This record gives sequence, structure tokens and C-alpha cells, in this order.
Amino acid sequence: MNVGSQADRTLSLNMTLLSHHELDGFGGVGEGVAMQMAKDGRRILWLAHESAPKNFTAVDVSDPRAPKMVVQTDLPHAQVRSNSLEVSGDTLAVAYQTKQVGMKPAGFDLFDISVPEKPRLIAHFDASGPHSRGAHCLWFVDGETVHMASGAADFQPRNPKDDQFYRIIDVRNPSKPTEVGRWWYPGTREGDSEPPVRRMPKFDSGYRAHNTNAYPERPDRAYIGYIDGGAVILDISDRAQPKLVANWRHSPPNTGFTHTVMPLPKRELLIVTDECTKDDGADWPKMTWVVDNRDETNPVPIATFPLPPVEVFAKRGGRYGSHNLHENPPVKCAHRDDRIVLATFFNGGMRAFDISNPYQPVEVGYFVPGAPKMSPKGSVQINDVYWDDRGVVFCVDRFAGGLYAVEMKI
Repeated sequence: MNVGSQADRTLSLNMTLLSHHELDGFGGVGEGVAMQMAKDGRRILWLAHESAPKNFTAVDVSDPRAPKMVVQTDLPHAQVRSNSLEVSGDTLAVAYQTKQVGMKPAGFDLFDISVPEKPRLIAHFDASGPHSRGAHCLWFVDGETVHMASGAADFQPRNPKDDQFYRIIDVRNPSKPTEVGRWWYPGTREGDSEPPVRRMPKFDSGYRAHNTNAYPERPDRAYIGYIDGGAVILDISDRAQPKLVANWRHSPPNTGFTHTVMPLPKRELLIVTDECTKDDGADWPKMTWVVDNRDETNPVPIATFPLPPVEVFAKRGGRYGSHNLHENPPVKCAHRDDRIVLATFFNGGMRAFDISNPYQPVEVGYFVPGAPKMSPKGSVQINDVYWDDRGVVFCVDRFAGGLYAVEMKI
């Protein structure tokens, strides 16, 4: 059997497909998947698109076996993407990143989605500037604060790859978002007293913030994937002056791009992903780590999740390796779990891991759809995952596949 025919097959273990929606031909979804419980009781899943022309799509998933599109919106031009979004109550936050510095819109929008069919713009937070592409990723779960990875008009990086840093935006007055704090990797900004950072020898992806998570269990902490800067824990008890608690940097010898740092506070663990960014296994291995965080000033790796077999997936088409997690968002519709972790692996699909023994994670399920129609990579590229409080799992394809609803039997 050749690689192409393998990629056309759906593979699954302890997971059953409930439905598949191609989003009316615009099935490329980014890293923004969030659920709203609408006032009329409907469950609306909001999806950010990986690239133009679409901005975001909303799908009614009240019946996960029969999803219905509610609304789909367009971006203002093809040089901007809305890769990330979050929902808190009836407010939607959408991040905008441009292809080049100095372009607009760059930053984020807040929308009133109390009527899901008619999102109403509340405000735009401008993060554009001569050295800024705007916001790549944001976190918004409490209705009060947007934590984001973004550039700014007054920030000039020493290296253009280091153009996005951690920013804290107060949105308690949603019509007037206001920055209250920021932190960047020392040595990455022009004028820093620290020496320039050490670049990665082969895959230099930059020292930039990516996921910027903050949880109510530890409101004084932010957990940041800082790409080639590794995993960062910040003390944000004084939001005007975030302070470094720990920086676990494991590349080199690994190949960088730390994406997500998810704490499991009751178990004093972190789950950390390094994103695969190259096709055909060029930056293999890209792993998902279990990190002992009992002493948060000294995070220690104790295990990695078993990877999808390299001999099966490396040449299957497109990216192969770790990417996103269901991040246990502390919101109404989300399932939260500190034993089962759901992770995405691009052409390796969406996978479930039991970390009851954190030193020995066990894969207990997976769902790898066959190659979507019109896939430019010849394989599925599962980008993100969301696990709702009914136990339904939603995963999305990066290019053409759209939305998959899955039932787990774990």
C-alpha cells in the first residue's frame, strides 16, 4: 500500500465519528475553537480560520450528529488572518495577524454574540505598528482580561522573528480595551540591557510568545509557550510588572517552537507541546511533555507522550508531530480533566492519553480522518481540539476538512 492510499483511510481507536461539516467549502480552521451556551439554550461552536478569505464561522452543535452553520464572516483583505478566538459568556474575542509588519487590522476585535446569527462589533484593540504583525493568539476566559501574544507600535525587536510578546489587556469596559501589563523575553527588544538571545542553529523560529494561558486556580500566574524560548511561567500578581518565575528551555538539543504550557494545578504538573512546523518529519521529533511542577522555579520533564509511529506518519503528507491541546478552559461548556489529555498531531490526527501515572503516559484512543477533499497536503492536518461538558470532542482540519464531531469511549 502506498503512502497516498494510507492517508485516504480513516483510523480510529475508542473514537467514533458523529458528524463532519466542511463549512461550505471553507474548511481551513486555525487554533481558535470555543463554545457558547446561547441564551436560547443552543450550543454554538465558534471557529477561527487559518487564513483568508474567512474570518470566523459559527456552527450550532446542539445536536452533534447534525451540526448547522449559523454564520460565516469575511476578513477585510487577504493579507490578514484570524487564527485565534475565545468566547466568554456572550462576548467573542478574535485575534488578527497580518502577513507583513505595518499592516492593519492588527490586534483583536470584541464582538457581542448574544444573537449568534448577528455578531456585533464592540471594539477593536489596535496592535499595529512599524514592527508589528498584530496578535497571533489570545486567551479570554473570565470576561475581564485578554492575555495575548502580540506586537505593539512601541516595540522594536532586535530580530524580526521576535516581534510578538506577552500583553495583558483589561476589557472590563469592552468598548475601551486597555493594556495593563506586558513581558518579553529578555534580550529580544532593541535597547535591552541583556545580551541578544542565542538563535537556534537549524530551525530558527524566533523568541515569540504563542499560547498565553491564565487560570482562576492560580490567578497570579501566566503559562506561556515562548516558541524557541521554551516554557515560561510568570508571576502576574502585579499585572503592571509581570515577573519571571521559571523558564524551562529544552532546545537545543531539540528543535524549538514551544507552543502550549497547560498546568494541571491539583497534580502539580505541566503539559507542554512543541509544535511541528515542517513537512515530512523534517523537524522530528516534536513532542508533548509531562513536566513535574512541584517546585515551579525548577520545572523538570518526567515523560513524553508516545508519538504516532514515525514509519507510518512522517511521509504521509504535510506536518507530522505535536501541536495543540484541549486546554481545560475554565468556561461553562468545556470539559476539564487532569487524567485524560487530548492532543493534536496534524497528520497523526487527534489522540487521547491517560496520564494517571505521569511517568508513563498511555495512548488510549485516536481519530485520524482520511485525507479531506482538495487537501493541499494529501492528508488530514488536525489543528485543534475542544472537549465539551457532554463528552463530545470536536477537532478541526488546518486546510480543507472543516469540523469533525467525535464520541470517545474511554
